[in-house]
Amino acid sequence: MTDAVRRAGRASTPTLHDVARAAGVSLATASRVLNGSERKVAESFRERVEQAAAELGYTANVSAQAIARGTSQVIALLVADIADPYFGLIASGVARGADEEGLIVTVAITEREPQREARILHALRGQRPRGVILAASRSGESEKVTVDELTAFRALGGRTVTFGPGGDRTIGIDNRGGAERLGRAMAQRGYRRAVALGAAEGVRTSDDRLSGFAAGFAADGGEVSRVYRGTFERESGAATMAAALADGIEPGTLVFALSDVVAIGAMTAIRDAGRTVGSDIAVCGFDDVPVSRDVTPQLTTVRVPLSDLGYQAFRAIVDADWQSVPADLEVLVRASTPGIG
Repeated sequence: MTDAVRRAGRASTPTLHDVARAAGVSLATASRVLNGSERKVAESFRERVEQAAAELGYTANVSAQAIARGTSQVIALLVADIADPYFGLIASGVARGADEEGLIVTVAITEREPQREARILHALRGQRPRGVILAASRSGESEKVTVDELTAFRALGGRTVTFGPGGDRTIGIDNRGGAERLGRAMAQRGYRRAVALGAAEGVRTSDDRLSGFAAGFAADGGEVSRVYRGTFERESGAATMAAALADGIEPGTLVFALSDVVAIGAMTAIRDAGRTVGSDIAVCGFDDVPVSRDVTPQLTTVRVPLSDLGYQAFRAIVDADWQSVPADLEVLVRASTPGIG
């Protein structure tokens, strides 16, 4: 370590001035090297500045950079529940894109609470992320407050991407169409009676999937006789399925859950009631999260390419000429719906 670096390092938190002094360059040169300026710096100066910064343990003040540039190297991703594999897969796609571009992803949890979502978006304005990706499903209650905050964020020069309407750019998932194809496939396997497990009425993703499944199922002779409302969580799947069982479920009935996570909770409740998943009560879900292939019996579902959609959402932030690519949804029939007849 040089004497200059040793002297500069006596301060508890090294500053850019310390780095410049230790490297023997001007403050402007040190700033160009460490703050990502597009202006060229001689290689010998660059090496001296980077060595001094490393020896001092200097890190750039990202907040100050964001204020100076009007934006930062951060992409903000808002999800409802990071424990839900649905959002984990989206996050993995966003992270893959950020890694390619040398950017950072910060994740915030909305818990599907409109006011919490609005507070997070408001706070993000002060941090100047390059863009915001809002992946959480919203209800009518949250639509206006969210749109207002997204509009305010765009006014500062940031780009917004939403799963569903509201952003500069939109990632579309044909939830209704995918569920309709699943409903048809189940009716064609001989099922005629079904109950559905959904989220609260007004939640866009749930409503689209429930209505799509009911339409497809009815088109080939089936009927969804009851709908039980809960949340997107596994525990809700177990609780709503227990309620359905208490009301009576005949053998040969099909259960459609709005997501794989909810479906897996329902499968647990069926077993706890001494019933059999598949030949007795059939179960299908939506999303094709990895665990759907690991449960016994394997879960019939609709595959949504969630990681690819997360990557597409990232590209929508950084690519000026981005074009939306429709998601290819695929019905996957597995052992949890063996069919009737």
